[in-house]
Amino acid sequence: MTSSSSQARVILLTGPSGSGKSRLAAASDLPVLRLDDFYKEAGDPGLPTVPGSTATDWDAPGSWDADAAVAAVRALCADGSTTTPVYDIPSSTRCGTERLDLAGSPLFVAEGIFAAEIAGRCARLGLVADVLCLRNRPLTTFRRRLLRDLREGRKSWPVLVRRGWKLLRAERGLVDRHVALGAHPCRRDEALARIAALRTGEHAPTAPVIPRPGRPAHLR
Repeated sequence: MTSSSSQARVILLTGPSGSGKSRLAAASDLPVLRLDDFYKEAGDPGLPTVPGSTATDWDAPGSWDADAAVAAVRALCADGSTTTPVYDIPSSTRCGTERLDLAGSPLFVAEGIFAAEIAGRCARLGLVADVLCLRNRPLTTFRRRLLRDLREGRKSWPVLVRRGWKLLRAERGLVDRHVALGAHPCRRDEALARIAALRTGEHAPTAPVIPRPGRPAHLR
């Protein structure tokens, strides 16, 4: 285990589904932890449902294993490597595991739609280098998300269209929530510039805001 003075730090990258997080993470030229692989599996009794329906709400934070995600971030920061699940979205199941090794990198990106949900916990552990929320025009995000999901066959097209319209209407509120959880809202170029500055040590972004314990649960 590395010492606290030499441990790696995480750049948490969040944003609406389809905002381009995965492409940006790949462009950062840093190791990437895919937080969407920490979704719970279909049939888990703790899965939330869409109000007024029995369908699983995969866009609710409760559909995701935050504890396992934090544990993976801690292991990467302390040890430089960890084993992570591999998640298959069309079947909503974990289909294996893989080893992620930072290969000595002092920084890595952890990207996913729920990344901001663990920002406060990771910051209190001293693991965070920055928290970014990637945003675009909602219609741009809608188009990119739908094309991606259809291409990858994530769900049937009627489900994807209904989900897409729902997320389109909710996008501004989602970004506001991520900001309340400590994320800095930005577009692709600014995000890459902040990451590049961290890599060169030229700039230390403002530390993420850690919600106080007494704040309402939806802002924690």
